[in-house]
Amino acid sequence: MPLTILHISTRLILGGSQENTVLSCEGQAELGHEVHLAYGPIFGPEGSLYERASSFRASTGARIGMHELPNLVREIHPIKDLRCLRRDLRGLIREIEPDVVHTHSSKAGILGRWAAWITRDRRGRRPGVVHTIHGPPFMPLEGGLLARTKTRGKNALYTAAEKFAASRCDLIVSVADAMTEQFLARGIGEAGQYLTVRSGMETDPFLHARAGEERASVRAELGIPEDAFVIGTVARLAQHKGHDDLLDAMAGPLRDDPAVVLLWVGDGWWRDRLLARVRAMGLEERVIAPGLVAQERVPAMMRAMDVLCHPSSREGLPRTVPQALLAGVCPVAYDIDGTREACREMETGRLVPHGDVGALREALRWARDNPRERLGLAATGRAWCATEFDHGAMVDHLESVYAEAMKRAGR
Repeated sequence: MPLTILHISTRLILGGSQENTVLSCEGQAELGHEVHLAYGPIFGPEGSLYERASSFRASTGARIGMHELPNLVREIHPIKDLRCLRRDLRGLIREIEPDVVHTHSSKAGILGRWAAWITRDRRGRRPGVVHTIHGPPFMPLEGGLLARTKTRGKNALYTAAEKFAASRCDLIVSVADAMTEQFLARGIGEAGQYLTVRSGMETDPFLHARAGEERASVRAELGIPEDAFVIGTVARLAQHKGHDDLLDAMAGPLRDDPAVVLLWVGDGWWRDRLLARVRAMGLEERVIAPGLVAQERVPAMMRAMDVLCHPSSREGLPRTVPQALLAGVCPVAYDIDGTREACREMETGRLVPHGDVGALREALRWARDNPRERLGLAATGRAWCATEFDHGAMVDHLESVYAEAMKRAGR
Protein backbone atom coordinates (compact mmCIF):
# COMPACT_ATOMS: atom_id res chain seq x y z
CA MET A 1 0.00 0.00 0.00
CA PRO A 2 1.47 3.40 -0.94
CA LEU A 3 2.34 5.51 2.09
CA THR A 4 2.94 9.18 2.73
CA ILE A 5 6.39 9.42 4.34
CA LEU A 6 8.03 12.49 5.87
CA HIS A 7 11.79 12.46 6.48
CA ILE A 8 13.27 15.19 8.69
CA SER A 9 17.00 16.03 8.81
CA THR A 10 18.69 19.00 10.47
CA ARG A 11 21.05 19.99 7.64
CA LEU A 12 21.06 18.69 4.08
CA ILE A 13 24.85 18.99 3.78
CA LEU A 14 27.12 16.51 2.06
CA GLY A 15 27.55 13.79 4.67
CA GLY A 16 26.82 10.17 5.48
CA SER A 17 23.58 10.74 7.40
CA GLN A 18 22.24 13.00 4.68
CA GLU A 19 23.21 10.63 1.87
CA ASN A 20 21.46 7.80 3.69
CA THR A 21 18.35 9.95 4.00
CA VAL A 22 18.28 11.00 0.34
CA LEU A 23 18.82 7.42 -0.86
CA SER A 24 15.93 6.32 1.37
CA CYS A 25 13.73 9.04 -0.14
CA GLU A 26 14.66 8.07 -3.69
CA GLY A 27 14.11 4.36 -3.13
CA GLN A 28 10.76 4.91 -1.45
CA ALA A 29 9.58 7.23 -4.24
CA GLU A 30 10.50 4.49 -6.75
CA LEU A 31 8.32 2.07 -4.77
CA GLY A 32 5.35 4.38 -5.28
CA HIS A 33 5.23 6.14 -1.91
CA GLU A 34 4.60 9.87 -1.58
CA VAL A 35 7.87 11.11 -0.05
CA HIS A 36 8.65 14.43 1.61
CA LEU A 37 11.97 15.70 2.97
CA ALA A 38 12.16 18.53 5.54
CA TYR A 39 15.45 20.17 6.50
CA GLY A 40 16.91 23.29 8.06
CA PRO A 41 18.75 26.13 6.27
CA ILE A 42 21.73 24.89 4.23
CA PHE A 43 25.00 26.79 4.57
CA GLY A 44 28.72 26.18 5.01
CA PRO A 45 31.62 24.78 2.97
CA GLU A 46 30.75 21.07 3.34
CA GLY A 47 28.59 20.96 0.21
CA SER A 48 24.90 20.13 -0.13
CA LEU A 49 22.64 17.33 -1.31
CA TYR A 50 19.80 19.73 -2.07
CA GLU A 51 20.34 19.70 -5.84
CA ARG A 52 20.27 15.92 -6.01
CA ALA A 53 17.18 15.53 -3.85
CA SER A 54 15.24 18.37 -5.45
CA SER A 55 15.97 17.24 -9.01
CA PHE A 56 15.17 13.55 -8.45
CA ARG A 57 12.32 12.15 -10.48
CA ALA A 58 11.14 8.56 -10.00
CA SER A 59 10.41 6.32 -12.98
CA THR A 60 6.73 7.07 -12.39
CA GLY A 61 7.42 10.81 -12.59
CA ALA A 62 7.01 11.30 -8.83
CA ARG A 63 9.27 13.79 -7.10
CA ILE A 64 10.45 14.26 -3.52
CA GLY A 65 8.58 17.06 -1.76
CA MET A 66 11.21 19.49 -0.45
CA HIS A 67 10.47 21.63 2.63
CA GLU A 68 13.01 24.04 4.14
CA LEU A 69 12.17 24.80 7.78
CA PRO A 70 13.64 28.21 8.69
CA ASN A 71 13.80 27.55 12.43
CA LEU A 72 15.43 24.10 12.28
CA VAL A 73 18.99 25.01 13.29
CA ARG A 74 21.77 22.80 14.57
CA GLU A 75 22.67 24.73 17.72
CA ILE A 76 20.43 24.92 20.79
CA HIS A 77 18.22 28.01 20.35
CA PRO A 78 15.15 28.00 22.63
CA ILE A 79 13.17 30.56 20.63
CA LYS A 80 13.83 29.00 17.22
CA ASP A 81 13.41 25.51 18.63
CA LEU A 82 9.97 26.36 19.97
CA ARG A 83 8.97 27.99 16.67
CA CYS A 84 10.25 24.98 14.77
CA LEU A 85 8.20 22.61 16.92
CA ARG A 86 4.95 24.57 16.97
CA ARG A 87 4.97 26.32 13.61
CA ASP A 88 7.30 24.57 11.17
CA LEU A 89 7.04 20.90 12.08
CA ARG A 90 3.49 20.64 13.41
CA GLY A 91 2.24 22.81 10.55
CA LEU A 92 3.94 20.61 7.95
CA ILE A 93 2.68 17.40 9.56
CA ARG A 94 -0.88 18.73 9.61
CA GLU A 95 -0.56 19.76 5.96
CA ILE A 96 0.73 16.51 4.46
CA GLU A 97 -0.70 14.04 7.04
CA PRO A 98 2.10 11.45 6.79
CA ASP A 99 1.61 7.81 7.65
CA VAL A 100 5.22 7.72 8.89
CA VAL A 101 7.56 10.41 10.19
CA HIS A 102 11.20 9.31 9.98
CA THR A 103 13.72 11.59 11.70
CA HIS A 104 17.48 11.76 11.25
CA SER A 105 20.23 13.49 13.30
CA SER A 106 19.94 14.57 16.92
CA LYS A 107 18.23 17.99 16.72
CA ALA A 108 15.74 17.00 14.03
CA GLY A 109 15.21 13.73 15.86
CA ILE A 110 14.25 15.38 19.13
CA LEU A 111 11.97 18.07 17.70
CA GLY A 112 10.61 15.89 14.88
CA ARG A 113 9.63 13.00 17.12
CA TRP A 114 7.98 15.32 19.61
CA ALA A 115 5.99 17.09 16.89
CA ALA A 116 4.90 13.85 15.23
CA TRP A 117 3.84 12.27 18.54
CA ILE A 118 1.47 15.10 19.49
CA THR A 119 0.05 15.98 16.07
CA ARG A 120 -3.10 14.27 14.81
CA ASP A 121 -4.59 14.08 11.34
CA ARG A 122 -8.23 14.80 10.51
CA ARG A 123 -9.18 11.31 11.64
CA GLY A 124 -7.52 11.77 15.02
CA ARG A 125 -4.52 9.51 14.25
CA ARG A 126 -0.84 10.16 14.80
CA PRO A 127 1.79 8.87 12.35
CA GLY A 128 4.15 6.01 13.01
CA VAL A 129 7.34 7.57 14.37
CA VAL A 130 10.79 6.22 13.44
CA HIS A 131 14.20 7.66 14.26
CA THR A 132 17.59 6.64 12.85
CA ILE A 133 20.77 6.99 14.93
CA HIS A 134 23.49 7.76 12.40
CA GLY A 135 26.06 8.60 15.06
CA PRO A 136 26.22 9.39 18.77
CA PRO A 137 25.53 12.97 19.86
CA PHE A 138 27.69 12.39 22.93
CA MET A 139 31.19 13.85 22.80
CA PRO A 140 34.29 12.05 24.18
CA LEU A 141 35.80 13.48 27.35
CA GLU A 142 39.00 15.24 26.28
CA GLY A 143 41.19 18.13 27.39
CA GLY A 144 41.57 19.68 30.83
CA LEU A 145 39.21 19.73 33.77
CA LEU A 146 37.13 22.66 32.48
CA ALA A 147 36.73 21.15 29.01
CA ARG A 148 35.78 17.75 30.43
CA THR A 149 33.27 19.34 32.82
CA LYS A 150 31.61 21.23 29.95
CA THR A 151 31.48 18.06 27.86
CA ARG A 152 29.89 16.13 30.73
CA GLY A 153 27.24 18.83 30.99
CA LYS A 154 26.48 18.71 27.27
CA ASN A 155 26.36 14.91 27.29
CA ALA A 156 23.93 14.97 30.24
CA LEU A 157 21.70 17.41 28.34
CA TYR A 158 21.78 15.27 25.18
CA THR A 159 21.04 12.14 27.21
CA ALA A 160 18.00 13.74 28.83
CA ALA A 161 16.74 15.01 25.47
CA GLU A 162 17.23 11.62 23.80
CA LYS A 163 15.39 9.88 26.66
CA PHE A 164 12.48 12.28 26.18
CA ALA A 165 12.45 11.74 22.41
CA ALA A 166 12.71 7.94 22.70
CA SER A 167 9.52 7.94 24.78
CA ARG A 168 7.80 9.63 21.82
CA CYS A 169 8.94 7.18 19.19
CA ASP A 170 7.76 3.78 17.99
CA LEU A 171 11.02 2.39 16.62
CA ILE A 172 14.69 3.41 16.66
CA VAL A 173 16.91 2.31 13.79
CA SER A 174 20.65 2.02 14.44
CA VAL A 175 23.15 1.97 11.59
CA ALA A 176 25.43 -0.11 13.84
CA ASP A 177 24.88 -2.43 16.78
CA ALA A 178 27.25 -0.21 18.77
CA MET A 179 24.74 2.63 18.64
CA THR A 180 22.04 0.49 20.22
CA GLU A 181 24.43 -0.63 22.96
CA GLN A 182 25.53 2.94 23.74
CA PHE A 183 22.02 4.37 23.88
CA LEU A 184 20.63 1.54 26.01
CA ALA A 185 23.61 1.87 28.36
CA ARG A 186 22.51 5.48 28.95
CA GLY A 187 18.95 4.39 29.64
CA ILE A 188 17.60 5.79 26.36
CA GLY A 189 14.52 3.92 25.18
CA GLU A 190 13.76 0.22 25.57
CA ALA A 191 15.45 -2.75 23.92
CA GLY A 192 12.25 -3.62 22.03
CA GLN A 193 12.37 -0.29 20.18
CA TYR A 194 15.76 -0.89 18.55
CA LEU A 195 16.80 -2.68 15.39
CA THR A 196 19.85 -2.39 13.13
CA VAL A 197 19.59 -1.42 9.47
CA ARG A 198 22.93 -0.82 7.73
CA SER A 199 23.32 2.57 6.11
CA GLY A 200 22.85 1.80 2.42
CA MET A 201 24.86 3.29 -0.40
CA GLU A 202 25.16 3.08 -4.16
CA THR A 203 27.69 0.26 -4.36
CA ASP A 204 28.14 -0.03 -8.13
CA PRO A 205 30.22 3.16 -8.65
CA PHE A 206 32.69 1.88 -6.06
CA LEU A 207 32.77 -1.68 -7.40
CA HIS A 208 33.21 -0.71 -11.07
CA ALA A 209 35.36 2.14 -12.35
CA ARG A 210 34.09 4.21 -15.25
CA ALA A 211 36.39 5.10 -18.13
CA GLY A 212 38.94 7.66 -17.00
CA GLU A 213 38.39 6.92 -13.31
CA GLU A 214 40.91 4.11 -12.93
CA ARG A 215 43.67 4.43 -10.33
CA ALA A 216 46.37 5.54 -12.78
CA SER A 217 44.14 8.12 -14.46
CA VAL A 218 43.08 9.76 -11.21
CA ARG A 219 46.64 9.83 -9.89
CA ALA A 220 47.83 11.49 -13.08
CA GLU A 221 45.02 14.06 -12.77
CA LEU A 222 46.07 14.85 -9.19
CA GLY A 223 49.79 14.92 -9.98
CA ILE A 224 50.52 11.87 -7.83
CA PRO A 225 53.26 9.49 -9.05
CA GLU A 226 52.08 5.97 -9.77
CA ASP A 227 54.61 4.49 -7.31
CA ALA A 228 53.60 6.78 -4.43
CA PHE A 229 52.04 5.34 -1.27
CA VAL A 230 48.83 7.34 -0.86
CA ILE A 231 47.10 7.61 2.52
CA GLY A 232 43.70 9.15 1.89
CA THR A 233 40.85 10.60 3.89
CA VAL A 234 37.31 11.28 2.69
CA ALA A 235 35.74 13.43 5.38
CA ARG A 236 34.72 16.90 6.31
CA LEU A 237 37.65 18.99 7.50
CA ALA A 238 36.19 19.21 10.97
CA GLN A 239 37.40 18.88 14.54
CA HIS A 240 36.42 15.29 15.29
CA LYS A 241 37.50 13.74 11.95
CA GLY A 242 41.12 13.27 13.06
CA HIS A 243 43.21 15.12 10.45
CA ASP A 244 45.40 16.51 13.24
CA ASP A 245 46.06 13.01 14.54
CA LEU A 246 47.02 11.89 11.05
CA LEU A 247 49.52 14.75 10.77
CA ASP A 248 50.92 13.93 14.20
CA ALA A 249 51.31 10.27 13.25
CA MET A 250 52.81 10.79 9.82
CA ALA A 251 54.91 13.97 10.15
CA GLY A 252 58.16 11.98 10.35
CA PRO A 253 57.44 9.51 7.53
CA LEU A 254 56.19 12.34 5.30
CA ARG A 255 59.44 14.27 5.80
CA ASP A 256 61.67 11.20 5.46
CA ASP A 257 60.06 9.50 2.49
CA PRO A 258 59.02 11.54 -0.57
CA ALA A 259 56.97 8.59 -1.85
CA VAL A 260 54.42 8.96 0.97
CA VAL A 261 51.52 11.29 0.19
CA LEU A 262 48.39 12.36 2.05
CA LEU A 263 45.24 12.92 -0.02
CA TRP A 264 42.52 14.87 1.81
CA VAL A 265 39.17 14.77 0.02
CA GLY A 266 36.57 17.08 1.50
CA ASP A 267 36.08 20.58 2.85
CA GLY A 268 34.91 22.14 6.07
CA TRP A 269 35.28 24.86 8.65
CA TRP A 270 38.75 23.65 9.70
CA ARG A 271 40.27 23.76 6.22
CA ASP A 272 42.23 27.00 6.65
CA ARG A 273 43.56 25.99 10.06
CA LEU A 274 44.60 22.53 8.94
CA LEU A 275 46.33 23.73 5.77
CA ALA A 276 48.10 26.46 7.77
CA ARG A 277 49.41 23.71 10.04
CA VAL A 278 50.57 21.72 7.02
CA ARG A 279 52.51 24.76 5.78
CA ALA A 280 54.01 25.38 9.23
CA MET A 281 55.23 21.77 9.26
CA GLY A 282 56.81 22.21 5.82
CA LEU A 283 54.62 19.49 4.28
CA GLU A 284 52.93 21.44 1.49
CA GLU A 285 54.35 19.06 -1.14
CA ARG A 286 53.25 15.99 0.78
CA VAL A 287 49.57 16.86 1.35
CA ILE A 288 47.19 17.11 -1.60
CA ALA A 289 43.86 18.71 -0.72
CA PRO A 290 41.51 18.95 -3.73
CA GLY A 291 38.72 20.13 -1.42
CA LEU A 292 35.10 19.33 -1.98
CA VAL A 293 34.57 17.06 -4.98
CA ALA A 294 31.32 16.08 -6.66
CA GLN A 295 29.71 13.10 -4.98
CA GLU A 296 30.06 10.98 -8.10
CA ARG A 297 33.82 11.59 -8.08
CA VAL A 298 34.40 10.09 -4.62
CA PRO A 299 34.82 6.47 -5.88
CA ALA A 300 37.51 7.62 -8.31
CA MET A 301 39.33 9.51 -5.56
CA MET A 302 39.28 6.42 -3.38
CA ARG A 303 40.81 4.30 -6.13
CA ALA A 304 43.79 6.65 -6.15
CA MET A 305 44.51 5.63 -2.53
CA ASP A 306 46.46 2.72 -1.12
CA VAL A 307 44.88 3.16 2.32
CA LEU A 308 41.76 4.95 3.54
CA CYS A 309 42.62 6.42 6.94
CA HIS A 310 39.70 7.31 9.21
CA PRO A 311 40.99 8.48 12.62
CA SER A 312 37.66 9.96 13.65
CA SER A 313 36.73 10.31 17.32
CA ARG A 314 32.95 10.03 16.89
CA GLU A 315 30.95 8.00 14.34
CA GLY A 316 27.98 5.73 13.94
CA LEU A 317 29.37 3.43 11.28
CA PRO A 318 31.49 5.61 8.95
CA ARG A 319 30.33 5.14 5.35
CA THR A 320 33.81 5.86 4.04
CA VAL A 321 35.05 2.54 5.49
CA PRO A 322 32.72 0.22 3.50
CA GLN A 323 33.05 2.55 0.50
CA ALA A 324 36.83 2.13 0.58
CA LEU A 325 36.48 -1.63 0.84
CA LEU A 326 34.07 -1.66 -2.12
CA ALA A 327 36.72 0.25 -4.10
CA GLY A 328 39.37 -2.32 -3.14
CA VAL A 329 41.14 -0.05 -0.64
CA CYS A 330 42.16 -1.17 2.85
CA PRO A 331 40.92 0.99 5.76
CA VAL A 332 42.97 1.95 8.81
CA ALA A 333 40.67 3.45 11.43
CA TYR A 334 40.25 4.29 15.07
CA ASP A 335 38.30 1.66 16.99
CA ILE A 336 35.34 3.82 17.99
CA ASP A 337 31.59 3.31 17.97
CA GLY A 338 30.45 1.08 15.06
CA THR A 339 33.65 1.27 12.99
CA ARG A 340 34.73 -2.24 14.00
CA GLU A 341 31.54 -3.67 12.46
CA ALA A 342 32.99 -2.95 8.99
CA CYS A 343 36.72 -2.60 9.66
CA ARG A 344 37.54 -5.82 11.49
CA GLU A 345 41.13 -6.07 12.70
CA MET A 346 43.31 -8.15 10.34
CA GLU A 347 40.18 -9.40 8.59
CA THR A 348 38.90 -6.41 6.58
CA GLY A 349 41.32 -3.70 7.72
CA ARG A 350 43.37 -2.38 10.64
CA LEU A 351 41.84 -1.03 13.85
CA VAL A 352 43.77 1.31 16.13
CA PRO A 353 42.97 2.42 19.71
CA HIS A 354 41.37 5.85 19.70
CA GLY A 355 43.90 8.67 20.04
CA ASP A 356 46.97 6.41 19.84
CA VAL A 357 48.95 8.20 17.11
CA GLY A 358 51.89 5.83 17.58
CA ALA A 359 49.69 2.82 16.86
CA LEU A 360 48.17 4.71 13.92
CA ARG A 361 51.66 5.28 12.48
CA GLU A 362 52.56 1.62 12.93
CA ALA A 363 49.35 0.39 11.27
CA LEU A 364 49.97 2.66 8.28
CA ARG A 365 53.59 1.50 8.10
CA TRP A 366 52.41 -2.12 8.17
CA ALA A 367 50.01 -1.39 5.33
CA ARG A 368 52.83 0.01 3.21
CA ASP A 369 55.29 -2.78 4.00
CA ASN A 370 52.78 -5.59 3.41
CA PRO A 371 50.96 -4.84 0.13
CA ARG A 372 49.84 -8.41 -0.48
CA GLU A 373 48.26 -8.76 2.95
CA ARG A 374 46.76 -5.28 2.70
CA LEU A 375 45.04 -6.10 -0.58
CA GLY A 376 43.82 -9.38 0.88
CA LEU A 377 42.05 -7.55 3.70
CA ALA A 378 40.41 -5.23 1.19
CA ALA A 379 39.26 -8.14 -0.97
CA THR A 380 37.61 -9.87 1.99
CA GLY A 381 35.80 -6.67 2.96
CA ARG A 382 34.77 -5.92 -0.61
CA ALA A 383 32.80 -9.17 -0.98
CA TRP A 384 30.98 -8.64 2.34
CA CYS A 385 30.14 -4.96 1.79
CA ALA A 386 28.72 -5.56 -1.70
CA THR A 387 25.57 -7.06 -0.18
CA GLU A 388 25.59 -5.71 3.38
CA PHE A 389 25.56 -2.02 2.38
CA ASP A 390 23.49 -2.01 -0.80
CA HIS A 391 20.95 0.83 -0.66
CA GLY A 392 18.22 -1.37 -2.12
CA ALA A 393 18.49 -3.69 0.87
CA MET A 394 18.21 -0.69 3.21
CA VAL A 395 15.02 0.52 1.51
CA ASP A 396 13.53 -2.99 1.70
CA HIS A 397 14.31 -3.23 5.43
CA LEU A 398 12.67 0.14 6.05
CA GLU A 399 9.43 -1.14 4.52
CA SER A 400 9.05 -3.65 7.36
CA VAL A 401 10.19 -1.05 9.91
CA TYR A 402 7.44 1.32 8.78
CA ALA A 403 4.80 -1.42 8.85
CA GLU A 404 5.67 -2.18 12.47
CA ALA A 405 5.78 1.52 13.43
CA MET A 406 2.32 2.07 11.95
CA LYS A 407 1.02 -0.98 13.79
CA ARG A 408 2.34 0.42 17.07
CA ALA A 409 0.72 3.78 16.25
CA GLY A 410 -2.62 2.02 15.80
CA ARG A 411 -2.95 2.82 12.09
